[in-house]
Amino acid sequence: MTGMHQPSLLLVDDDAPLRDRLSRALVARGLQVRTAGDHDEAVALAREEPPELAVIDLKLPGPTGLELLQSLKDVDASTRIWVLTGYGSIATAVSATKLGAEGYLAKPVDADELMGALFGATAAGPAAAMDFETPSLARVEWEHIQRVLADCDGNVSEASRRLGVHRRSLQRKLSKYPPRR
Repeated sequence: MTGMHQPSLLLVDDDAPLRDRLSRALVARGLQVRTAGDHDEAVALAREEPPELAVIDLKLPGPTGLELLQSLKDVDASTRIWVLTGYGSIATAVSATKLGAEGYLAKPVDADELMGALFGATAAGPAAAMDFETPSLARVEWEHIQRVLADCDGNVSEASRRLGVHRRSLQRKLSKYPPRR
């Protein structure tokens, strides 16, 4: 990113340590970065000065990342937006793309992967977001368990009740590494 123009990027994630780490790394790579932790803060920043690029977490407190995607497009339709999530699924990738997302990135993501998505191969357009491998049943199950556990604020007993599995069975599943695909 050499030259006079530094692209502006709005980074929206409720995970403050991740947001700060990515922000510093992206600034070091030549971007002008502003950050927000939720929908309202992000929309206020975009209204002040619409960003050229935005990376938004799908799971935010209050309105979701998909709702934020629509709000940012309403502020400035030319903003190029990527959705970042730890809860990836084909349905949300399709929804994000239909709403105008340029791409879809699964957490964990580092600054180099993000730069590659913003300015590399996936910057080809929305069709690039659709070019992904169908996850295995084991991966979908793991993501669902993580989603339910997050909804229960990490309470394994409550998550096991909602999932209809024994608490020890859920703990065994949680102790394993997530399936790669």
